[in-house]
Amino acid sequence: MSVQAAPHLAHRARRRRDVVTPEGIALPFTVASRSARAGALLIDLTLIFVTSVVVTLALIWIAGGLFRTGGVAGDTSGAIEFIAVFWTLFWFLLWNGYFMIMEMGPRGATFGKRAAGIRVASREGGRLTPEAVVARNLLRDIELFLPFVFLMSAPSGETGAAGIAAAAWFLVFLLFPFFNRDALRAGDLIAGTWVVEAPRAALAGALSTEGAAREGASALTGAEYRFGEAELAIYGEYELQTLERVLRDGRPEALESVHQAICRKIGWNPGSGDERAFLEAFYAQLRARLESDMRFGKRKADKFS
Repeated sequence: MSVQAAPHLAHRARRRRDVVTPEGIALPFTVASRSARAGALLIDLTLIFVTSVVVTLALIWIAGGLFRTGGVAGDTSGAIEFIAVFWTLFWFLLWNGYFMIMEMGPRGATFGKRAAGIRVASREGGRLTPEAVVARNLLRDIELFLPFVFLMSAPSGETGAAGIAAAAWFLVFLLFPFFNRDALRAGDLIAGTWVVEAPRAALAGALSTEGAAREGASALTGAEYRFGEAELAIYGEYELQTLERVLRDGRPEALESVHQAICRKIGWNPGSGDERAFLEAFYAQLRARLESDMRFGKRKADKFS
Protein backbone atom coordinates (compact mmCIF):
# COMPACT_ATOMS: atom_id res chain seq x y z
CA MET A 1 0.00 0.00 0.00
CA SER A 2 1.53 3.33 -1.03
CA VAL A 3 1.66 6.42 1.12
CA GLN A 4 -0.54 8.20 -1.46
CA ALA A 5 -3.15 5.48 -1.10
CA ALA A 6 -3.04 5.64 2.67
CA PRO A 7 -2.18 9.19 3.80
CA HIS A 8 -3.10 8.34 7.40
CA LEU A 9 -0.11 5.97 7.49
CA ALA A 10 2.20 8.79 6.47
CA HIS A 11 0.72 10.98 9.21
CA ARG A 12 1.25 8.19 11.74
CA ALA A 13 4.85 7.75 10.58
CA ARG A 14 5.50 11.46 11.19
CA ARG A 15 4.36 10.96 14.78
CA ARG A 16 6.83 8.12 15.33
CA ARG A 17 9.60 8.82 17.85
CA ASP A 18 12.50 6.73 19.18
CA VAL A 19 13.48 7.40 22.78
CA VAL A 20 16.64 6.10 24.46
CA THR A 21 16.00 5.02 28.04
CA PRO A 22 18.51 5.61 30.88
CA GLU A 23 19.62 1.98 30.32
CA GLY A 24 20.55 2.82 26.72
CA ILE A 25 17.58 0.97 25.17
CA ALA A 26 15.89 2.58 22.16
CA LEU A 27 12.10 2.36 22.48
CA PRO A 28 9.61 3.36 19.78
CA PHE A 29 6.67 5.62 20.63
CA THR A 30 3.89 7.15 18.57
CA VAL A 31 2.85 10.62 19.71
CA ALA A 32 -0.89 10.83 20.31
CA SER A 33 -2.83 12.89 17.80
CA ARG A 34 -4.32 16.21 18.87
CA SER A 35 -7.82 14.96 18.16
CA ALA A 36 -7.29 11.96 20.46
CA ARG A 37 -6.08 14.23 23.24
CA ALA A 38 -9.03 16.58 22.78
CA GLY A 39 -11.47 13.67 22.82
CA ALA A 40 -9.89 12.25 25.99
CA LEU A 41 -10.10 15.64 27.71
CA LEU A 42 -13.75 15.99 26.71
CA ILE A 43 -14.54 12.58 28.23
CA ASP A 44 -12.68 13.43 31.44
CA LEU A 45 -14.39 16.83 31.78
CA THR A 46 -17.77 15.18 31.20
CA LEU A 47 -17.06 12.66 33.97
CA ILE A 48 -15.96 15.44 36.31
CA PHE A 49 -19.04 17.53 35.47
CA VAL A 50 -21.48 14.64 35.98
CA THR A 51 -19.81 13.67 39.27
CA SER A 52 -19.90 17.24 40.56
CA VAL A 53 -23.58 17.63 39.60
CA VAL A 54 -24.51 14.40 41.38
CA VAL A 55 -22.62 15.39 44.55
CA THR A 56 -24.02 18.95 44.44
CA LEU A 57 -27.60 17.68 44.16
CA ALA A 58 -26.96 15.29 47.05
CA LEU A 59 -25.65 18.13 49.22
CA ILE A 60 -28.62 20.32 48.30
CA TRP A 61 -30.93 17.49 49.30
CA ILE A 62 -29.11 17.14 52.64
CA ALA A 63 -29.31 20.91 53.24
CA GLY A 64 -33.01 20.88 52.43
CA GLY A 65 -33.51 18.07 54.92
CA LEU A 66 -31.95 20.19 57.66
CA PHE A 67 -34.60 22.86 57.18
CA ARG A 68 -37.42 20.35 56.88
CA THR A 69 -36.56 18.96 60.33
CA GLY A 70 -37.71 22.27 61.82
CA GLY A 71 -34.36 23.60 62.99
CA VAL A 72 -34.00 27.35 63.50
CA ALA A 73 -31.59 29.44 61.48
CA GLY A 74 -28.95 29.47 64.23
CA ASP A 75 -29.03 25.71 64.55
CA THR A 76 -28.57 25.06 60.84
CA SER A 77 -26.11 27.80 59.89
CA GLY A 78 -23.12 25.78 61.08
CA ALA A 79 -24.21 22.72 59.15
CA ILE A 80 -24.77 24.79 56.01
CA GLU A 81 -21.31 26.31 56.32
CA PHE A 82 -19.82 22.84 56.73
CA ILE A 83 -21.61 21.66 53.57
CA ALA A 84 -20.29 24.70 51.66
CA VAL A 85 -16.72 24.02 52.83
CA PHE A 86 -17.09 20.35 52.00
CA TRP A 87 -18.30 21.16 48.48
CA THR A 88 -15.36 23.53 47.90
CA LEU A 89 -12.82 20.93 49.03
CA PHE A 90 -14.57 18.23 47.04
CA TRP A 91 -14.42 20.28 43.84
CA PHE A 92 -10.74 21.12 44.35
CA LEU A 93 -9.83 17.47 44.96
CA LEU A 94 -11.97 16.27 42.08
CA TRP A 95 -10.52 18.74 39.58
CA ASN A 96 -6.89 18.17 40.57
CA GLY A 97 -6.89 14.75 42.22
CA TYR A 98 -8.71 12.94 39.41
CA PHE A 99 -6.01 13.65 36.83
CA MET A 100 -3.10 13.20 39.24
CA ILE A 101 -4.20 9.95 40.84
CA MET A 102 -5.19 8.33 37.54
CA GLU A 103 -1.98 9.34 35.76
CA MET A 104 0.19 8.18 38.67
CA GLY A 105 -1.27 4.70 38.24
CA PRO A 106 0.45 1.91 36.31
CA ARG A 107 -1.41 2.81 33.10
CA GLY A 108 -0.48 6.50 33.25
CA ALA A 109 -3.91 7.44 31.92
CA THR A 110 -7.28 8.80 32.99
CA PHE A 111 -10.52 7.13 31.93
CA GLY A 112 -10.70 9.50 28.96
CA LYS A 113 -7.17 8.66 27.85
CA ARG A 114 -7.86 4.93 28.22
CA ALA A 115 -10.94 5.28 26.03
CA ALA A 116 -8.87 7.15 23.42
CA GLY A 117 -6.02 4.62 23.59
CA ILE A 118 -3.39 7.08 24.82
CA ARG A 119 -1.31 7.60 27.97
CA VAL A 120 1.19 9.95 29.59
CA ALA A 121 4.89 9.05 29.34
CA SER A 122 8.24 10.60 30.16
CA ARG A 123 10.00 12.17 27.19
CA GLU A 124 13.32 10.83 28.54
CA GLY A 125 12.13 7.22 28.35
CA GLY A 126 12.30 6.67 32.11
CA ARG A 127 9.56 6.00 34.60
CA LEU A 128 6.82 8.61 34.91
CA THR A 129 7.47 10.29 38.27
CA PRO A 130 4.85 11.75 40.65
CA GLU A 131 6.62 15.12 40.43
CA ALA A 132 6.10 15.23 36.67
CA VAL A 133 2.43 14.26 36.98
CA VAL A 134 1.82 16.94 39.62
CA ALA A 135 3.60 19.61 37.58
CA ARG A 136 1.75 18.90 34.32
CA ASN A 137 -1.63 18.90 36.03
CA LEU A 138 -1.12 22.00 38.17
CA LEU A 139 -0.40 23.89 34.95
CA ARG A 140 -3.90 22.98 33.75
CA ASP A 141 -5.36 25.56 36.15
CA ILE A 142 -3.23 28.28 34.60
CA GLU A 143 -3.86 27.05 31.06
CA LEU A 144 -7.62 26.60 31.15
CA PHE A 145 -9.41 26.90 34.46
CA LEU A 146 -8.44 30.40 35.63
CA PRO A 147 -9.03 32.29 32.36
CA PHE A 148 -12.22 30.31 31.71
CA VAL A 149 -13.61 31.11 35.16
CA PHE A 150 -12.68 34.78 34.72
CA LEU A 151 -14.51 35.01 31.41
CA MET A 152 -17.57 33.18 32.72
CA SER A 153 -17.80 35.21 35.94
CA ALA A 154 -17.39 38.65 34.37
CA PRO A 155 -20.61 40.43 33.31
CA SER A 156 -21.22 40.42 29.57
CA GLY A 157 -19.53 43.34 27.85
CA GLU A 158 -17.87 44.62 31.05
CA THR A 159 -14.56 42.75 30.93
CA GLY A 160 -12.72 45.50 29.09
CA ALA A 161 -8.96 45.20 28.65
CA ALA A 162 -8.75 42.52 31.34
CA GLY A 163 -11.27 40.41 29.47
CA ILE A 164 -9.34 40.77 26.22
CA ALA A 165 -6.12 39.78 28.01
CA ALA A 166 -7.82 36.74 29.57
CA ALA A 167 -9.22 35.68 26.19
CA ALA A 168 -5.78 36.02 24.60
CA TRP A 169 -4.26 34.06 27.47
CA PHE A 170 -6.85 31.34 27.05
CA LEU A 171 -6.24 31.11 23.30
CA VAL A 172 -2.45 30.99 23.63
CA PHE A 173 -2.56 27.99 25.95
CA LEU A 174 -5.43 26.36 24.09
CA LEU A 175 -3.57 26.51 20.77
CA PHE A 176 -0.13 25.71 22.22
CA PRO A 177 -0.23 22.02 21.12
CA PHE A 178 -0.71 23.12 17.50
CA PHE A 179 2.60 24.98 17.41
CA ASN A 180 4.97 22.09 18.19
CA ARG A 181 5.52 18.78 16.43
CA ASP A 182 4.89 16.63 19.52
CA ALA A 183 1.51 18.23 20.37
CA LEU A 184 2.84 19.26 23.78
CA ARG A 185 0.81 21.54 25.98
CA ALA A 186 2.54 23.90 28.41
CA GLY A 187 2.19 21.40 31.25
CA ASP A 188 3.98 18.74 29.21
CA LEU A 189 6.79 21.16 28.42
CA ILE A 190 7.35 22.02 32.08
CA ALA A 191 7.04 18.44 33.36
CA GLY A 192 9.10 16.72 30.65
CA THR A 193 6.18 14.54 29.57
CA TRP A 194 4.20 13.83 26.43
CA VAL A 195 1.11 11.85 25.53
CA VAL A 196 1.65 8.77 23.38
CA GLU A 197 -0.46 6.03 21.91
CA ALA A 198 -1.07 2.98 24.10
CA PRO A 199 -2.04 0.05 21.84
CA ARG A 200 -5.06 -1.78 23.17
CA ALA A 201 -4.26 -5.05 21.43
CA ALA A 202 -4.48 -8.02 23.77
CA LEU A 203 -1.12 -9.19 25.00
CA ALA A 204 -1.95 -12.78 24.09
CA GLY A 205 -2.28 -11.73 20.47
CA ALA A 206 1.24 -10.27 20.45
CA LEU A 207 3.24 -12.90 22.28
CA SER A 208 2.67 -16.05 24.27
CA THR A 209 3.37 -16.55 27.95
CA GLU A 210 2.47 -20.22 27.94
CA GLY A 211 4.03 -23.38 26.54
CA ALA A 212 7.50 -22.93 25.09
CA ALA A 213 7.73 -19.32 26.24
CA ARG A 214 6.92 -20.18 29.84
CA GLU A 215 9.29 -23.15 29.82
CA GLY A 216 11.99 -21.14 28.07
CA ALA A 217 12.46 -23.46 25.09
CA SER A 218 13.76 -21.90 21.87
CA ALA A 219 12.20 -23.08 18.61
CA LEU A 220 15.28 -21.81 16.76
CA THR A 221 18.12 -23.41 18.71
CA GLY A 222 16.37 -25.78 21.10
CA ALA A 223 18.04 -24.05 24.04
CA GLU A 224 16.12 -23.79 27.29
CA TYR A 225 16.15 -20.57 29.28
CA ARG A 226 15.30 -21.00 32.96
CA PHE A 227 15.73 -18.05 35.28
CA GLY A 228 16.17 -18.25 39.04
CA GLU A 229 14.43 -16.26 41.74
CA ALA A 230 17.37 -13.90 42.20
CA GLU A 231 17.53 -13.13 38.47
CA LEU A 232 13.80 -12.45 38.19
CA ALA A 233 13.75 -10.39 41.39
CA ILE A 234 15.88 -7.69 39.75
CA TYR A 235 13.06 -6.25 37.65
CA GLY A 236 9.52 -5.05 38.37
CA GLU A 237 6.29 -4.05 36.63
CA TYR A 238 7.75 -1.06 34.80
CA GLU A 239 10.52 -3.14 33.21
CA LEU A 240 7.97 -5.83 32.34
CA GLN A 241 5.86 -3.27 30.48
CA THR A 242 8.94 -1.97 28.67
CA LEU A 243 9.90 -5.49 27.60
CA GLU A 244 6.33 -6.08 26.44
CA ARG A 245 6.49 -3.05 24.14
CA VAL A 246 9.81 -4.19 22.69
CA LEU A 247 8.51 -7.70 21.98
CA ARG A 248 5.29 -6.42 20.47
CA ASP A 249 7.15 -4.00 18.20
CA GLY A 250 9.64 -6.71 17.16
CA ARG A 251 12.42 -4.43 15.92
CA PRO A 252 15.67 -6.46 15.70
CA GLU A 253 17.91 -3.65 16.95
CA ALA A 254 15.67 -3.04 19.98
CA LEU A 255 15.52 -6.77 20.76
CA GLU A 256 19.30 -7.01 20.61
CA SER A 257 19.76 -3.93 22.80
CA VAL A 258 17.33 -5.15 25.48
CA HIS A 259 18.82 -8.66 25.33
CA GLN A 260 22.30 -7.28 26.03
CA ALA A 261 21.03 -5.04 28.85
CA ILE A 262 19.25 -7.91 30.64
CA CYS A 263 22.19 -10.28 30.20
CA ARG A 264 24.56 -7.71 31.73
CA LYS A 265 22.16 -7.18 34.63
CA ILE A 266 21.66 -10.85 35.51
CA GLY A 267 25.19 -11.98 34.61
CA TRP A 268 24.33 -14.23 31.64
CA ASN A 269 26.27 -14.72 28.40
CA PRO A 270 24.04 -16.85 26.13
CA GLY A 271 25.52 -15.47 22.91
CA SER A 272 23.66 -13.86 20.02
CA GLY A 273 21.20 -15.02 17.39
CA ASP A 274 18.42 -16.19 19.72
CA GLU A 275 17.42 -12.89 21.31
CA ARG A 276 13.66 -13.13 20.87
CA ALA A 277 13.37 -16.60 22.43
CA PHE A 278 15.48 -15.45 25.38
CA LEU A 279 13.35 -12.30 25.89
CA GLU A 280 10.05 -14.16 25.51
CA ALA A 281 11.16 -16.67 28.13
CA PHE A 282 12.35 -13.93 30.47
CA TYR A 283 9.11 -11.99 29.96
CA ALA A 284 6.88 -15.01 30.61
CA GLN A 285 8.73 -16.09 33.73
CA LEU A 286 9.01 -12.54 35.09
CA ARG A 287 5.29 -11.93 34.58
CA ALA A 288 4.44 -15.24 36.24
CA ARG A 289 6.58 -14.27 39.24
CA LEU A 290 5.06 -10.79 39.56
CA GLU A 291 1.52 -12.16 39.25
CA SER A 292 2.28 -14.75 41.92
CA ASP A 293 3.59 -12.06 44.27
CA MET A 294 0.53 -9.89 43.66
CA ARG A 295 -1.75 -12.71 44.80
CA PHE A 296 0.00 -12.45 48.17
CA GLY A 297 -0.27 -8.68 48.28
CA LYS A 298 3.33 -7.97 47.22
CA ARG A 299 4.03 -5.57 44.36
CA LYS A 300 7.32 -4.50 42.82
CA ALA A 301 6.82 -1.34 40.82
CA ASP A 302 10.28 -1.25 39.25
CA LYS A 303 13.89 -2.30 39.77
CA PHE A 304 14.41 0.46 42.33
CA SER A 305 11.63 -0.66 44.69
